[in-house]
Amino acid sequence: MSRQLAQGALPIARPRGFSLAGVRDRATRGQTGLGRQLMMQAILIFISFTVLFPLLWVISMSLDPRNISRPTELTLIPPGASLQAYFDVLAKPTSNPVTLPQLVFNSFLLGAGVSIASLGLGVAAAYAFSRFRFPARAALMIAIVAVLMVPSVAALAPLFVLLNKITIDMGDFNFNLRNSLLGVGLALTSGALPFAIWNLKGYIDTIPKELEEAALLDGCNSTQTFLRIMLPLATPALAVTAFLGFLTGWTEFVISWQFLTNPENFTLAMALWGMTGQYAANTPWSKFSAMAILVALPVSVVYLSLQRYIVGGLTVGGVKG
Repeated sequence: MSRQLAQGALPIARPRGFSLAGVRDRATRGQTGLGRQLMMQAILIFISFTVLFPLLWVISMSLDPRNISRPTELTLIPPGASLQAYFDVLAKPTSNPVTLPQLVFNSFLLGAGVSIASLGLGVAAAYAFSRFRFPARAALMIAIVAVLMVPSVAALAPLFVLLNKITIDMGDFNFNLRNSLLGVGLALTSGALPFAIWNLKGYIDTIPKELEEAALLDGCNSTQTFLRIMLPLATPALAVTAFLGFLTGWTEFVISWQFLTNPENFTLAMALWGMTGQYAANTPWSKFSAMAILVALPVSVVYLSLQRYIVGGLTVGGVKG
């Protein structure tokens, strides 16, 4: 021992289980994990760029007073940037005799109507599909899925013919259901309702039935159980269904453009399309961009406010059932 001390060759005590190979493996895994993380960060940055680039371009064009004929370049702060395009759109959005508040009201009325109708009918039907067993239940669920797979444009001609047959003619009062916001709302609700039922049914399936049984034992009837137990617990799914229904009506264009002929019933999406010319040079790009931002801004604010409920409702309702 004294000889080893004198020669400086005393071995170093290592803890049990210590291995140089294990240390090298952990170091290698750490480097691999860092490389993978950097790669994922680069991919996310690229995705964020592809999402934000068009938005920045639209904002830049809305501030450009030059009213260029073709949007071929991106300048984040264009020369002489101003808000004149926004003022022009607020004063006179289209060549038709309809004001911006009227367009906003029509779009809001259409969006709110579709949201309330699809949510009210959808949650009642979803609760029945989730909690009750009745004849042809499976066949009806398959039919709902089949309707979801059919594009909404495919039902355009049948809806046009059907709604056009419903008219009221009482002297000076003439009403055609097809040429009204009510008719467009009914057409949109028929397309939004299957998704509402399927999404809400999947979420209600995740709510334990024991909660309803406990409420029944405490003296609640079926209606009270549905209103006081089921609906509060289904708030995330109700929020996402209501938001998507509102979004359907707020941004709808195809059915409105085909059904409505009275400028007093025009919506924001129709006014935005009316600003486009036959060629790119005939389109007032600054006003068009300003109008596009004004149309998207309210929906974006609502989405950001309800984002927590919307993401949770989509995640759970989309994978259960």
